[in-house]
Amino acid sequence: MRNPNLNPANIEIQDMQALVGIYHDRSFSKAADKLNKSQSALSQQIAKLENNLGAILVDRDNQNRLTEKGEALYNYSKQILKIHQEAINYFLNPELSGEIRFGLPEDFATLFLPEILMELNLKYPNVHVNVECDLTLNLLKRFHKKHFDLVLVKTTSLDDFPHENEVEIWDEKLVWVSKENTNISICKDNIPLVLSPKPCVYRKRAIESLNEENLSYKLVYTSASFIGSCAAVKADMGITVLPQNMIPEGLNVFEHSLLPDLKNTHISFLLKNDAPSSVKWFANYVLKKLKRDNH
Repeated sequence: MRNPNLNPANIEIQDMQALVGIYHDRSFSKAADKLNKSQSALSQQIAKLENNLGAILVDRDNQNRLTEKGEALYNYSKQILKIHQEAINYFLNPELSGEIRFGLPEDFATLFLPEILMELNLKYPNVHVNVECDLTLNLLKRFHKKHFDLVLVKTTSLDDFPHENEVEIWDEKLVWVSKENTNISICKDNIPLVLSPKPCVYRKRAIESLNEENLSYKLVYTSASFIGSCAAVKADMGITVLPQNMIPEGLNVFEHSLLPDLKNTHISFLLKNDAPSSVKWFANYVLKKLKRDNH
């Protein structure tokens, strides 16, 4: 017999957004931040939702994973939110549709793109993004051959690749990076490096800085893959260079009196001259998300 105290009719869009946020972040604080709420307000919202449904939705003792009933509501919520957003977009942005060819370095794709594309797919299902990853100079060559509508590139200077549709995003502070609790030993004549092959902006910064100080180095591992390079550093094969805000779990900033400071790099978007409004809109959309995550 149905419990007369339950009130499932009170499930609102905001409740669904909250549950979806917790599912993806496994954190009340992170989900609350993205929803512009306080953590306590989000906790109260989920508690009220659970009370209305007469079911525990979030297992707070198991890294905030959803329970079986929480998973069921999540699946319904995901579908409802998608349709809800489609209805809003129909009136707000009816022109946002079509295919966008987007090129960017693998590290940005690995660390930032999944969440951006997930949110994009939910809010703008008629925008289809084809993503390809490569080193910056390769992306630039292919961009000029019109293989991409826009690319995100890392440069040593804003003057490196002048383009009338260049949009600067931010400067990256580069740092030396090693495994947590590393056993790597550094001396003037032996600096083991894990770097990407040429052409790579981070590689250029690392080698230039060492040469300026007359320090000897050895390339112990070279990989065009961001994941592969990080794996080599985690295996304690050597140190590498990464942006300070893009250091993955298991790695740390490596500080040593012999190692010189690294010059910043610049991150920029390049858009086609004749880019349609949907591409310009997508560039601004990604720009806002990246700036939010990096500042």
